[in-house]
Order: sequence, then structure tokens, then C-alpha cells
Amino acid sequence: MRSVTSRAKSIALISSYAQSLVRFRLDLIRAMIAEGHSVTAFAPEDDDQVRRILAREGCAFEVVEMARTGTNPFADVSLLIRLFTKLRQLRPDVVISYTMKPVIYGGIAARLLRIPERYALMTGLGHVFADPEPRGKARILRGLSTWLYRRGLRGVNRVFVYNGADEAEIRQLRMIDRHTPLIRVAGTGVNLDRFAQSPLPEGAPRFLLIARLLAAKGVREYVEAARRLREDWPEARFRIVGPLDPNPDGIGPEEVATWRQSGAVEYCGETSDVRPFLDAASVFVLPSYYREGVPRSILEAMSKGRPVITTNLPGCGDTIEDGVSGYFVPPRDTDALTDRMRRFLDAPESVASMGRQARKRAEQAFDIHAVNAHLIAEMGLSRVHRNRAPRATKVA
Repeated sequence: MRSVTSRAKSIALISSYAQSLVRFRLDLIRAMIAEGHSVTAFAPEDDDQVRRILAREGCAFEVVEMARTGTNPFADVSLLIRLFTKLRQLRPDVVISYTMKPVIYGGIAARLLRIPERYALMTGLGHVFADPEPRGKARILRGLSTWLYRRGLRGVNRVFVYNGADEAEIRQLRMIDRHTPLIRVAGTGVNLDRFAQSPLPEGAPRFLLIARLLAAKGVREYVEAARRLREDWPEARFRIVGPLDPNPDGIGPEEVATWRQSGAVEYCGETSDVRPFLDAASVFVLPSYYREGVPRSILEAMSKGRPVITTNLPGCGDTIEDGVSGYFVPPRDTDALTDRMRRFLDAPESVASMGRQARKRAEQAFDIHAVNAHLIAEMGLSRVHRNRAPRATKVA
């Protein structure tokens, strides 16, 4: 852990999605500002809501055009130039990047500009690294991604990871040199007050999946399990919340339309506030085989006092305790998923008991203030004399 700093610093926080700054990083931004530092957040979209919320916190907002997915080399070189230009204008003391493209191209730009402090938050290696034995095009893409990570992570002060599998793979693939500190943190954490435990809905259990509509998130397995269970429990409800995604693994609107027509699941689209959907749910489901960090959606469900069904894979497997606060299922196993969901329908009293254990684990392991304090200390951003304490702000 690094020592405290005696001066305020200028910090650039680079993201690939504007809403993530509010949903996942707002408490970290508040904490850094509370330490007396100035923060400028970067994102691809000029989102008025995000800009307004960040401005209330005293955080500046800059737009940097960026395609979150795709491997067009010309687009990526253009992104590098744009980031270089923005960072040269800002001249921050510290650059913090998270998700793949910001980590790679933000890291390269910051190194070229000799910005003294550079940190990477590896929120998950992504679907490129999900298959342990890739072939053909997937193998080439994995090799290219590894090569790019090595360049983006060269010379960084610290790399933060969310799970042991990512930690091991980053070392094994030599994405960083052996002298670079690799620090494990408990995901993004969850705000236990904002996601306060709420009463369970009455009646038959209601299931909820919140995710981008990617096949690797286990969405199709969830839909098929819902279809099977509705035959015996027509009163049960199965919801999906989340945006369509342009990723090649994305599920298209035509397929979503067939779900609606079948009546097996209710697709609710995208939302800026998942809390009402969690309040209306009994059980949270995320049978993901995507290469997750630690899914924030699971942490939010646990904090709300909802048991969770997920996979025992890197990231997801670091959340619940099997049989205590939910159930693990093998990836891509619709039969096992259906069975675990059926258990809650057969024994609805287990929803409340497991939900209480989920909340307890969230309190013990994933408190966002403890997670952010750990990050800030490791980045040497703690100050002896603080300007002010973080203040609560309602997110619209």
C-alpha cells in the first residue's frame, strides 16, 4: 500500500460507456473529490444526464468518440490520437482507465505523454478470453488482444483485478512485467444504502435477469428455462432487463420479439435505475459464461436481499455461497438452471432465508466504501487533510 499524498492531483478517468460513470464509478469519483483531487471523466457519448450528475459532484466531463466493440485498426488509431490530444490538453497527474479499449489506448497515450501515474482497472478480460482453447479467428483475436494489452499496460503503476482467474491469466500471458503490482479488489463494490434490502414481493417467485443481451450472459438458457417452468407454474414471472448490444455475440431484436410472442419472458428494455425491478423480483438469475470481473448486477441483487443463481466461473463464482445465498449452475446447462429455479418454486420459503444470507454477504465482502478506500490507498491518493466528506446525491 502506498503512502498518503500531501497535494491535490488532477485525475483523468477514462471509460468506454458514459452511463457506467454514474452506475459503477460515481462513489469512487465522490471519494477522490473528497480527498481534494480534481476529476475529469471521459466517455464516448455526450450524455446530458451523465454530464449533469457529474457536474453536481464537481467532476468535469469530456467526450472522446470510441467504438466499444470492433477491431478496425484505423478506428483504433484514431481513438489513440483523440485520447492523446485530450490528455495533452488536460495534462493530468493521474490516469485511471477501465474496460478494454480505455486500458489499452488510454494507457498508450498516457505513457507517450509521460503522465507520471497510470492505473488500470481490469474489470474482466472479456469474451475474447472466455474460451481456454480458442481456435481459428478466435485464437487470432485473442493473440492480438494480448499483444495490445501488453502495450497498454506497459509501465503502469498498478493493475487492479476483480478475481483470481484474471490475475493468473494476466501473469501467465505476460500482459505486465513481473515488477508491476497486481492488486485484487472486491469488484466495484455495491452501495449498501442505495441498494437497501427491500421486502420480497408476495405470491409466486418472480425471476429477474439483468444484463446486456449477449449470448454469453446465459440469456438464451434463461429464456428456455422460463419456457419450461411456465408449463407447470403459469403464475410465475420471468423478466429480462438490459440493452441490446452490437457485439457479434449480441442477441438481435428479431429473437427478442419471438420471446415476447411466446409469453415465456417479459423483456423490459434498458433502464437507468434497476432498483424498482429488483424490488419487484424474488430471485436474481445470471447464468453467465462471459469472462466477468465481478458482476455488479449480482452485487446489487444481493444487497437488495435477493438470492442469486449464477455460474461458478471467474467473477460470478466470487459472489454467492452455493446453497446458502443462492445456487451455482454449470455454464450452458439449461437443465441445471431449470432445476435450481424450480427449487425456489417448490420451496418459496427458501427465497427469504437465502435472501437474508445474500444481504449479509454483500455487507461483509462488497461494501463500496471499503472497496473505494482500498483503491484510493493503493493509488496513493489518500490525503492527510481532506477538503470534505462525500455527500449523497440522488441519481436521476
